Amino acid sequence: MAPAAASGGSSLPSGFAVFTTFPDLLFVLEFVFGGLVWILVASALVPMPLIQGWVMFVSVFCFVATTVLLSLYIIGAHGGEASWVTLDAAYHCTAALFYLSASVLEALATIQMHNGFTYKQYHENISAVVFSYVATLLYVVHAVFSLIRWKSS
Repeated sequence: MAPAAASGGSSLPSGFAVFTTFPDLLFVLEFVFGGLVWILVASALVPMPLIQGWVMFVSVFCFVATTVLLSLYIIGAHGGEASWVTLDAAYHCTAALFYLSASVLEALATIQMHNGFTYKQYHENISAVVFSYVATLLYVVHAVFSLIRWKSS
């Protein structure tokens, strides 16, 4: 069975090899941009609590889950089992869908901001939207390459 060239093989890396293989290198960027979304939404004035509550849930959930998954890969908890490749693909597909919904809703909340919000508060929400879409793109790319790795395993 031929490994997927772009994914660096059909198995998950262990140890610090996680930081040298694609798409696993994207964990770091997902961590950074997800954390920025979390920080910006947490510090912003909330015009629509229900919508931004979902954005907050998604950013915190994905931040924690990405951290846990990255830590498990670094310590080698997966032991080369194929079920972890399936878990990796399922997680990144779910995270991509969650972040897409959160990005759209955060953009909607930002568009709806009008009277009573300062220029600074509006720009915090715009930054959260931009970083949320960047995180969405990272999770989508990671999901695509995880699915390629899953199919070749």
